[in-house]
Order: sequence, then C-alpha cells, then structure tokens
Amino acid sequence: MINDAATENNLSGLKRTDFQKEIQGKKTDLYILRNAQGMEVAVTNYGCAILSIMVPDRKGEYANVILSHDTIDKVVNSPEPFLSTTIGRYGNRIAKGKFTLFGEDHQLTVNNGPNSLHGGPTGFHARVWDALQTSPTTIVFNYQSADGEEGFPGNLDVEMTYRLDDDTNALHIEYRATTDKATVVNLTNHGFFNLAGIANPTPTILDNIVTINADFYVPINEVSVPTGEILKVEGTPMDFRTPHTVGERIGEPFQQLVNGAGYDHCYVLNKPESGALTLAATCTEPVSGRTMKVYTTENGVQLYTGNWLNGFAGAHGAIFPARSAICFEAQCFPDTPNKPHFPSAVLLPGDEYQQTTIYEFCVSK
Repeated sequence: MINDAATENNLSGLKRTDFQKEIQGKKTDLYILRNAQGMEVAVTNYGCAILSIMVPDRKGEYANVILSHDTIDKVVNSPEPFLSTTIGRYGNRIAKGKFTLFGEDHQLTVNNGPNSLHGGPTGFHARVWDALQTSPTTIVFNYQSADGEEGFPGNLDVEMTYRLDDDTNALHIEYRATTDKATVVNLTNHGFFNLAGIANPTPTILDNIVTINADFYVPINEVSVPTGEILKVEGTPMDFRTPHTVGERIGEPFQQLVNGAGYDHCYVLNKPESGALTLAATCTEPVSGRTMKVYTTENGVQLYTGNWLNGFAGAHGAIFPARSAICFEAQCFPDTPNKPHFPSAVLLPGDEYQQTTIYEFCVSK
C-alpha cells in the first residue's frame, strides 16, 4: 500500500520514478512515512536505505538530517555502500572473516582489510527486501537470507519495521529474526546523521555535543578489531558520560583514536538488565538546536564519526566530506563470535532475535 500523492509530494523532493527499478528480480520503490507532527521519513526497499529524515530546527525550518542519495542507481553504486542502510547478518567486524560455532568452522567474505565488515559486500544493505507499508507511519520489510549467504550458516528469516510516533518525532526500528540452524546475528542501522542538515558542503559534526551512557568501551587494534578487553572510559578521550563536543578530543594522540582514525568504537551501555530499552546517547547540533536521542535494547552502540567519508556527492548535490556525519549503531559487540567472554550473538532454532532501537528528534532551546 503506497499513497501515491504522499509519495510524490514529499518534503525531501524525492521522485518515486527515480526509485522504481527491477533489481535481483524484485522491484524497488520509494516509500514515505509521515506523522502527525509533520516529521517525514523517506525510505527504499533496497537495503532498507533511509533516504531522508525531515525534522524542524528551533526556528521551525525543516532539513534532511541523514546522508543519502536521490536515485536508486546512486544508492546501489554509492561510494559508501552502507550509507544509512540496514546492516546484517553481522554488523561491524569479524576478525579475518572466520569463526567457529559448535565445532563447525565458517569462512565469511573478507571486505575490510583482513576482516569481514557489516555482513560482507552483498550483505543486507545490498539486498532488495519485500516491503509492505501498513499505514502512513509504518512500513514492514522482510528478507530471507539463505543458508551459506556470505558464509553465514542457517536460513534466516528477518522482519524489520520502521515506525514513526505521532506524539513525538521518533523513528522506531524493530527487528525480529528466526533461523533453522545455529547462526550468529547482529543487526543494526547505519544511519549517517548530520543534525545541521545535508548541504554543499555538509558541515562537519565536530561541534556536535554528545553524551553516551557508558562507563566502558571496547578497545580495538590497528585493524579495528576488538582486542578482547573491556576498558573504562574514565580519564580518556573516550569518556562521553558528560557532554563533550566530538571535536574537543578527537585529535589527541590517544592510541585508540589513532587506531580508529577518530571515533569508531563500541560503547558498553549501562543497563539495569540486558535487553532493557534505555537511553544510550544524545547528540545536539548547537546552531540549529536539533537534538537526537538514541534508545536501544542492545548492549552496545558503535560511535562512528564519518572518518572515512571522502567528499562524494549525495542527494540534491550535497557533498559529504570527512567527519560530516555521526553514527550511533546499536549492536552486539564487534567480533563477538571470536570473543566467548562477550555477550553472545548466537541465535538457535526455536529462538527469536529481537531488537528495538529508537531515534528521537527534538529541539534544544
């Protein structure tokens, strides 16, 4: 169910015909979600890419606060293939693309130096999902990931929902998955946010004020794989328990910032119990006043500051230079299949993977 009038007359200026194509034997399309507050989110079923999030600043002026493209061909061929897409079967890195599960060795596609990243080059971000828009505020996506796809075991059935609140400007992302064979699952959304709004050029996020509700983080080695340690943020540039701008300490000669070329680390969220939906992070852009609050049931959130963006062109002529986006990717810890002391990412037949993550937008006066 698509409201054609709503799709063609959207705040982001996207055209439905620019997203209609047959790929992988399935049809892609443009879908528009709107809530009672006037918030608008545009998405496509290729990779479940979020194409725009239109929210107001303190003057009531709307802008697109997520990095994106304006045609399906540009989404498919993006210089940043994970740009604001759904990530799976395993978000983040798995060392050397290898893991052993119940005595069985698995070799994944290596696509990030020596490692597997974000489910491989043909992961969930590069698949055409089945889509059903059930209301003006809600769309449900489904994908069946075959046993052996990108090296992962088990047939995995995934359902993911994007849903807007009518009472607040909040985007809910809800995930469900089942398998017929023991596998590992770590789904996330790789939204590249810029609360100032995308532009030519899109400004950096170095003045964004961030807090993260985490006393610990997961340190990485020189190829961005966890060392296996869980370290305190206290006394380091990794500490966002109180508000700091992104740029305040990002250039310090702290080895973790050197290893990540900036912030590209998983934070261990403070939780009353595993699986609780809690506030993970907040981010405020001081000029516009736009603030984003991130809530999740996951144990971790990856902070990534767009260190590898290289100035490519996006929607409506916007340019995305280095550090022009900030990402808060709710997820299991990276390389968990090779770190048995990390909280498990294993999904067994008969069990259901569940996750809820919410991106709520408001204005700081």
